[in-house]
Amino acid sequence: MAKLLIVDDEIDITEFAKSFFTKRDVDVFTASGGAEALTIIEKEKPDLVLLDIQMKEMSGIETLRTLRQSNNNVKVIMVTGAEEASIVAEANSLGIQKYIHKPLILEELEKIVMKELDSA
Repeated sequence: MAKLLIVDDEIDITEFAKSFFTKRDVDVFTASGGAEALTIIEKEKPDLVLLDIQMKEMSGIETLRTLRQSNNNVKVIMVTGAEEASIVAEANSLGIQKYIHKPLILEELEKIVMKELDSA
């Protein structure tokens, strides 16, 4: 079974997405911040991480930077409500090629996530 980690400090988003993907036979983990996400990634080794860029304690970019510095090349899709050129440039330099925009559109989210999990 594919493993997905959803990282967002908006609990309603993580719980909704968890329910949605669990029904599609995906093993889903959630984290409300970057530090928690890094612990789960180390322990559970997900196939894919949905990582919100804007979080209170540790941003998605900081989380991604820490992840890459530890030589972890897990697939990551960034989730964003607003794009800033400097953030996108840094994310791209850290290997990010896919972004999902808020508000989340379920059909788009499902298509992108399931395609990435199928290729994992």
